[in-house]
Amino acid sequence: MKKISIFALTTLLATLEIGQARDVIHKGDVVVAPITGEVSPSLLTFLRRALKTAETSGASAIIFEMNTYGGRLDSAEQITSALNHATIPTYTFINSNAGSAGALIALATQHIYMAPVSAIGAAAPILPTGEDLPLTAREKTISYWSALIRGSALRNGHNPDIGEAFMNKDKEVKIGDRVIHPKGTLLTLNTQEATEKINGKPLLADGVAESSVDLTKKADLKGNVGSINPTGFEQIAFWITALAPLLLLGGILGAYLEFKIPGVTWPGVIAAICFGLFFLGHYLAGLAGWEVVALFVLGLALVIIEVLFFAHSTIVFGVLGVLLMLASMLWAMIDQYPEQPFFPTGEMLAVPLRNLFIALILAAIVIAMLAKYLPRTSFYRRFALMTTNPPGPSLAGAPREFATALELSPGTEGVSLSILRPSGKARFLDQIIDVVTQGEFIPPNTSLTIVRRDGMRVVVKATR
Repeated sequence: MKKISIFALTTLLATLEIGQARDVIHKGDVVVAPITGEVSPSLLTFLRRALKTAETSGASAIIFEMNTYGGRLDSAEQITSALNHATIPTYTFINSNAGSAGALIALATQHIYMAPVSAIGAAAPILPTGEDLPLTAREKTISYWSALIRGSALRNGHNPDIGEAFMNKDKEVKIGDRVIHPKGTLLTLNTQEATEKINGKPLLADGVAESSVDLTKKADLKGNVGSINPTGFEQIAFWITALAPLLLLGGILGAYLEFKIPGVTWPGVIAAICFGLFFLGHYLAGLAGWEVVALFVLGLALVIIEVLFFAHSTIVFGVLGVLLMLASMLWAMIDQYPEQPFFPTGEMLAVPLRNLFIALILAAIVIAMLAKYLPRTSFYRRFALMTTNPPGPSLAGAPREFATALELSPGTEGVSLSILRPSGKARFLDQIIDVVTQGEFIPPNTSLTIVRRDGMRVVVKATR
């Protein structure tokens, strides 16, 4: 049987577009990453990858070149959380628009520069249809987001009142005795207003720049300018991470069937594809590196060694292998940033543990059903006996008078001639026949007892 390597599969899939996805960034470079179009989950996937790539590569700063009218608030909240974890200086260059959710993201960076003709603000929450929120929901939403924006603005050295006025039209902005913005409307600032200096400090933006390269000069950023750009796989990565429990379920079931019915290639192929997509998606989403794939492959190798060389003699290799595989799956889903401690916190583990728990529970239920009903199906009988076994007559294919002459009644004892996993060859009454267990694996040269006969099917168990 030809096996498909998980590592080889993920490498093959990755080469479709990874060459473009993983821009080469050197230590000391200034990285530019675009924020364009709608603020969405796929943008979160890209920006998280860009930030982690810049940090792990030793970049001196990262500039987000922004031109967006806004989008989803939930994605904006997750993006601001990621930016507030940054360990390198962060800049936003507003190249035309930083509307709505874009304004919230800009406030999560430490420095803001604006093109000569650009604007920032108007971040009031609305329904997906474009209508205003109902009064009660609106008050709750504005209260929550006002607190979040104020905290983000304070963390990054911006005026928190400015950020709150972007979202809350009842917020007045005053600096000293001067009213910058009265109540009654949402605050929106153009370049001249945002860069105006009051008491020697800009209202919001540090300055005006013609481009990201011009920004690096005015901000006195050293190093070459590199870029990280989104790829078509960013959207795919979002869906893969969202479907993580189902991919894990498919991988686990495929692996179970591969060991249950050895010699049949497609369960192993399905398992390889599911696990490959799982790790590839989390790699593209910036959640995992190749080290988690290496850990998974090591665990898989230990399980295979257990099955092939130490079956029924020790469980150390198998248990260790399974634990390594589970650890790699959990590790792949943890959103961990370079400055955070090696051991994740409870908050970081919540979603990965939930996904893994769902996959394991569903897999246990399906495997229990397969173990009970699969051996009774003609489909299973057709494939289960295709394994390499010692030569000899097959009861399933023998003439009816031959099968009757053996008089294989329940309680008849014999011995296994091959590994029964769960089907294989056994000797009863000096005849070699095909048998099947009730689901367990039985090594060769083990005493057997016939449990029952279902037509031409002989079900056995190990003699205790």
